[in-house]
Amino acid sequence: MLPGKKVRSSSASGRLETLRVPSILSELRSTGEKTRTTSGPGGEKVTDDSSASRRVIGCEDRREQPEWLVRELLKQNKRRHSVTLGDKAQIMRQQLQPSIDSTHSFKIDEKISLDNLQTLKLAFEEFKTGGLRSIDAKNFGRIVKKCLGFPNTSNAQIQGLFKKIDYSGQGRISWGEFCTHMLQEYKEKEETARRSKQVAFALPATTKALCHSIPIINIHSTHDGTVVTVREDGAVCYWSPDLKPQRTKHMFNEGPANRKSKWASDFTLMTEYNKLMIGTGDREIQFYELSTLEPYCQINTLDTIPLTLDYGCTGPDKCCIVYGDSEGCVNIILVSSVGDTLRLWNKLPKIENMPNIAFENAVLSPNVTFVRWKVHQDWVTQAKYLPSFQAVISSSNEEASSLVIGCVLPLTDAEQQLSEIREACYEGKTKKVQLSWTPQLRASCNQTVFTIYKGVKTFDLCQKHSLLVTGGMDRLIRMWNPHFSGKPTGILKGHSAPIIYLCISSEDSQIFSVSIDSTVKMWDIQDQCCLFTADPKSTGIYGDISACSYSPTMKSLYIAADCMAVLSLKIRLVVMPLCPQLRSRLNVSHNEPVMCCGYSEEFRQVVSCTEGSVVKVWDFDTGRQVFEFGGTHDLSAITCMTFDPKGRRLITGGRDGSLKIWNFNNGQCLKTLKKDGECHEVCDCIFLKVHRNSLVMAVGRSWKIDIYSDIPEDPHHIQRPRPSWQDDMKNGHKGDILCVTHCPPSLLATSSYNGEIIVWNVVSGRIQTRFVSPLPAEQQNVEGLDTSVPSMIFLKNSKLQQFSSATALLSSGAMGYINLWNVLSGGKFVSSFKASKFHQKITKLAKTNKDTLYAADRIGYIYVYDMETFALDAKQKTPRAENFWRAHTNRITGLHIVDSDQVVLTSSMDFTVRLWSAHGEFIGTFGQSESWNVHISSSWMHPAVPYEVLIDPLSMPDHEVLKVKKSLSDAINPETDVEKLKSETHTKLRFSPTSISDIDIEEN
Repeated sequence: MLPGKKVRSSSASGRLETLRVPSILSELRSTGEKTRTTSGPGGEKVTDDSSASRRVIGCEDRREQPEWLVRELLKQNKRRHSVTLGDKAQIMRQQLQPSIDSTHSFKIDEKISLDNLQTLKLAFEEFKTGGLRSIDAKNFGRIVKKCLGFPNTSNAQIQGLFKKIDYSGQGRISWGEFCTHMLQEYKEKEETARRSKQVAFALPATTKALCHSIPIINIHSTHDGTVVTVREDGAVCYWSPDLKPQRTKHMFNEGPANRKSKWASDFTLMTEYNKLMIGTGDREIQFYELSTLEPYCQINTLDTIPLTLDYGCTGPDKCCIVYGDSEGCVNIILVSSVGDTLRLWNKLPKIENMPNIAFENAVLSPNVTFVRWKVHQDWVTQAKYLPSFQAVISSSNEEASSLVIGCVLPLTDAEQQLSEIREACYEGKTKKVQLSWTPQLRASCNQTVFTIYKGVKTFDLCQKHSLLVTGGMDRLIRMWNPHFSGKPTGILKGHSAPIIYLCISSEDSQIFSVSIDSTVKMWDIQDQCCLFTADPKSTGIYGDISACSYSPTMKSLYIAADCMAVLSLKIRLVVMPLCPQLRSRLNVSHNEPVMCCGYSEEFRQVVSCTEGSVVKVWDFDTGRQVFEFGGTHDLSAITCMTFDPKGRRLITGGRDGSLKIWNFNNGQCLKTLKKDGECHEVCDCIFLKVHRNSLVMAVGRSWKIDIYSDIPEDPHHIQRPRPSWQDDMKNGHKGDILCVTHCPPSLLATSSYNGEIIVWNVVSGRIQTRFVSPLPAEQQNVEGLDTSVPSMIFLKNSKLQQFSSATALLSSGAMGYINLWNVLSGGKFVSSFKASKFHQKITKLAKTNKDTLYAADRIGYIYVYDMETFALDAKQKTPRAENFWRAHTNRITGLHIVDSDQVVLTSSMDFTVRLWSAHGEFIGTFGQSESWNVHISSSWMHPAVPYEVLIDPLSMPDHEVLKVKKSLSDAINPETDVEKLKSETHTKLRFSPTSISDIDIEEN
């Protein structure tokens, strides 16, 4: 055994060997660092050392502070608004005030260690010994400060944690409740992390039958998504990303008859020079125009057949062509002045209609250097040039040198010889030294050898993750640090057949693998686990696989077998622009439509629920996500939500007809409210108190009002409803109930899909009055008009002159109207007014404490009306909108007013939850990268508007949907019209104002 050699014993997974030598990548990296050390003026030594990197890190830390925060701190010090270097250093040392420090607060439960838990347990047991099985908030604060010792922990943070555990508001918590909260929170965080990595292919695969039995040798894709394939007989085919053939040309069939026997071994693209390069079985490398597929030039009489072919750019107008052969050699052709060299070869005499240069003449060119390394003892299965490392990596099926990462040029030659080679290769001078064409052996310090059981058929390397993956006949995927060949960092098991293709998606931190039995797998790099498996039965891909290629641009895997197939990743988030530059401007809160949202004043948090049953909790003051839970397959879509009076519990209604009560701070489902028998979708729910009884009421497609008692101490998890009201059973709604609203102390109103509204007395359960929404005068005889009432709100104002009492009911009507009702004295219709300027259904209503009305419609507009002005002026039939603006690009599903902060909270089917000032100024989208402060206007997005709103066709002032005069078909079927118009191409984008007044409409 050689000195310093270490051999690992055999095992089921293979035999790994390592030499105690420096990694070739480390050597190349250190060489690169040496080249950055230069002499400055006067012989000074200028070195890019680690101190520079430390300075960069320091700058990055400073940039973590939002710009608005820096400006506010300067403003508080009565300083100028421009920031100098000295200012920033001083600002970083300042203690941020609590109102600003909310952007950097941490959660106590995220910092608790196992030792802290042991100490806390002992403290709880001391109270238990004293006869107390639970402790109050004051004692909890004492033991937390004593046991945890967090110096920056405030009383507010401790009390906040106490309230999260004491969800029922009893004022005391036990050690068991504390542990349950912690465990549940960590469990949901793990589930959230797993859900965020969920990925799948759209199955079955999109396939295109091939009308031949000739195998495709390789697949490549261009920057615009065009897929290029080359068959073994030389037929080149261009495909669209969805596999529609665009062009086919046979390269070898246009010459003399003897050219028909020629076969292609591999190909690659030289996109920088618009060239397609093909290696042939006649020992040739041919170049074609990529756009026209016309012959350009060729190098013939190579020493061996180029089995694998690769190309890489080494610098401005410099490239490296690498090919492996059947003798285990890696052949490297370095070319400088590539454009001029290829143009020169294009002028040479033609052989069979192709400008030709013999290999021995090509390598004697002053711009070309040829190096041939003897690397393997078997055929080269794959070879690649690594521009980031200036190295070549190659693989073989033999064990001794399964994979080798080696230098391009020898690193151990004398400095003079290396300098002469560089002069010849890169400066175009007459060659002083020419390397021998006889295969050369690299010195051990010039390469890193990986010894792997049964060899390597495929590999890939990612610089971002510093990761090398290999696969082969033993069906294992090995993960390596490319700098060290001793032992793999991980082994991925799951394939039951040899692996023939591997690709690392650095952007998504995933690995794609394909085996010869047509099984495709996706793996997570960090967790080293399989994310998704697609077998031939589900994909529809059969036959021997001859080529594979993953396109990061299209997020698609292309496979050539008996057919041409593409497996596209399911992208849950579908945004209108496909351009990455445009996509980066779009902010979303969820990956699916948001069905409802709400605000908890107790924790100053916003909760939003989606169609996929995902619940997210947001920090109201910063817009950052605090927590997430749900999203499991056993939960149905969430359709509505509400809070208990204290704002500590969340009640959600589902499409499966059940309601669930949650501790939304840790994702624990406290109770399930469900009736026996067949259940129908819940459309709305509320929490109310009748005398001393706490009740949860739900309405929906069952046509009945379901009433549940709220008893937190009830040990039963599943709870059944109370008996229904007799009036509800006999004289209730005859259609789907869409909305329910409460007017303390005793009034309750429900509305249905057919336009009927019933006002109930919740104490007696009797119907007090009922009425049907009227139609606008101009639409009295229209069939199919949408008369549903999706939203209602009670209005209590002593100045209401039109009413015999101070209580009125507002409800959404047809064609964007809002109806006003007098609910007492028998109930009667008072008046209506058009709220939506564009005749769209009003989907949500909300009001402030001062009776300012906010109305939202189905195309994303919000309208503001001063109802007090309307109440004082009995002669005014139509109130004027104080303001209105486009908040979303789709139906608004949530609208809430936070009076204490004078802001408006909205959610929509367009995947977003947003916050606005009372005047329509855009504060931000929950989940955006930069945080805000509700009380500091300089942190808001205003005067900007959401980018999606800006570019949406319906935001254009000259769009036909936004004209005041509308056609009848648009009014009856607005949703269809919206979807149709969104698909149209608009070449002229006009700015959509943040808000518009009535005067602007009248002028138009």
